[in-house]
Amino acid sequence: CRCCADSRRHSSILYNILRSDERTASPAGQGPRRGQASRGCPCGSRRRVALRSPQVACKAASAVLVKTLRFVQNVPCFQELPLDEQLLLVRSCWAPLLVLGLAQDRVHFETVESAEPSMLHRILTTRRQGEQPPPRGRAPGQPHHGPGGGGGGPHLPSAGEIQAIKGFLAKCWSLDISTKEYAYLKGTVLFNPDLPGLQCTQYIEGLQREAQQALNEHVRLIHRGDEARFAKLNVVLSLLRSINANVIAELFFRPIIGAVNMDDMLLEMLCAKL
Repeated sequence: CRCCADSRRHSSILYNILRSDERTASPAGQGPRRGQASRGCPCGSRRRVALRSPQVACKAASAVLVKTLRFVQNVPCFQELPLDEQLLLVRSCWAPLLVLGLAQDRVHFETVESAEPSMLHRILTTRRQGEQPPPRGRAPGQPHHGPGGGGGGPHLPSAGEIQAIKGFLAKCWSLDISTKEYAYLKGTVLFNPDLPGLQCTQYIEGLQREAQQALNEHVRLIHRGDEARFAKLNVVLSLLRSINANVIAELFFRPIIGAVNMDDMLLEMLCAKL
């Protein structure tokens, strides 16, 4: 968000502390002039939010994840891949596949603004405890597990990140995507040949091409009067790139199962008979 760029130099901790001294020294009853009140980000996209009804939304998301992995397991071409290739594909695409599943099942969820401790509050608190200030988004005393571990401290999603998810869902619902179209979209997402570490690259690239061709043929057969529909569905795929897997994990899974390692959970679910 760049809406605060012009006022950023006036919003530092040091500046506000110094200004508070000036306000204290000013005559009694003389507050800040109109229009000079401290303001946050005007667009609100950086506000931290949480689910309004976590039990309901998380249960729905968990059910969609199970259905998603069951769908993946039932794809014959996927089963022909080595297990390490299967796991690599699932680890990279579970979040976009889950969001596609949320759209297909028309899962609605609402969020509420959540008060997150300010950076100054963290600094003062940790100094009293004789600790180093924790990184923003990680509460004092929470262990750090590093990237990819899925078990780091809680970092609430921002309103902008949630808006990206809701915007994607609204786009899918506006197109009234059919069950077959969702299946072909999921196939396109699942078989991503550009992942580093893949060995069966050409085979996976061929599977992705087949999914796209099947989607195109289905659209031409069912939606003959809508020549732009195939392009619109590909726009849906492009919107998935803005969905962050860490945001999905924090939003839908941490509230009910805590600091889960998504890689471990996906491996366990992939090897199980769902």
